[in-house]
Amino acid sequence: MIDDPLLVDDWHPIAWADQVRYTAPMAVRLLEQDLVVWRNEDGVHAWRDLCVHRGAKLSGGRVANNCLACPYHGWEYDSSGRCVRIPAHPGRPAPLRAQAAAYAVKEKYGLVWASLGKPLRDVPAFPEWDDSTFRKIPAGPYLYRANGPRIVENFLDVGHFAFVHAGYLGDAAHSEIGDYEVEVFPDCLVARDIPVWQPDPDGTGSAAEVRYTFHVARPLTASFMKTNGDKRFAMFSCITPAAERESVIWLIMAMNYGYEIPAAELQQFQNAVTAQDVPVVESQRPELLPLDLQAELHLTSDRAAIAYRQWLKKIGLRYGTA
Repeated sequence: MIDDPLLVDDWHPIAWADQVRYTAPMAVRLLEQDLVVWRNEDGVHAWRDLCVHRGAKLSGGRVANNCLACPYHGWEYDSSGRCVRIPAHPGRPAPLRAQAAAYAVKEKYGLVWASLGKPLRDVPAFPEWDDSTFRKIPAGPYLYRANGPRIVENFLDVGHFAFVHAGYLGDAAHSEIGDYEVEVFPDCLVARDIPVWQPDPDGTGSAAEVRYTFHVARPLTASFMKTNGDKRFAMFSCITPAAERESVIWLIMAMNYGYEIPAAELQQFQNAVTAQDVPVVESQRPELLPLDLQAELHLTSDRAAIAYRQWLKKIGLRYGTA
């Protein structure tokens, strides 16, 4: 398991809530730990993906009698993780040690979140979720063969838009990045009012100079609000560290306009943008994000990235950093 207390004791998305159905459990990975996520009449559950009898994966089983049944010998575990039935010995109570390892789990923003430790805070805030003037569109999950901090830094970097996302989020003829401010707080950082000219800011095909405000709420959770007059386009991004150099990205778009645009078109736009980012981020060396600012070169347009690295060093993140 990736043993970083900041991540072990935090919440991470592991599945879209509507994909965790009553009919079958799902196998997921979090911090190099195999989990099974499943649903019954009592709600959603996230456990270690292991039957204590002979070590089979519970994710290969089925939901029966409001329990999760192991695919190997049919042992049935109730919502608490306690084995309540052993088919080979139906009249005998299960041993007290017959208990699945259950983790903290909750549903929010259309996602299932889990923590392998003891979370001291709630799931990161996404204010636009409860704002009825915003339309919400999920995108992903996307797999990166890279560590999470490199991906977050890419999310904060507007300087690459003109080259990696030319024709979408940038244009080489408009590559200059204006000055902006970054504020660092004990539990977050905010980069405000970054001007960027974009040929197609949101998949609607209308060019505009937009302004970004980024908010980093957790080491692997960031969001932005992009404004263009009265138009507001928000993106909520969460990275699940499945393993070293294996990250799963969950995105939620929120717009206060464009209700007539099919969700599939907006998702296809985000798919295209992400597909441009993935090979670049996966190619970056060193793979671990250097927290020593002398290790790489920096410009004033990198202020958000610089602040992010300084903040990670201050809070003591070990995963994905050097």
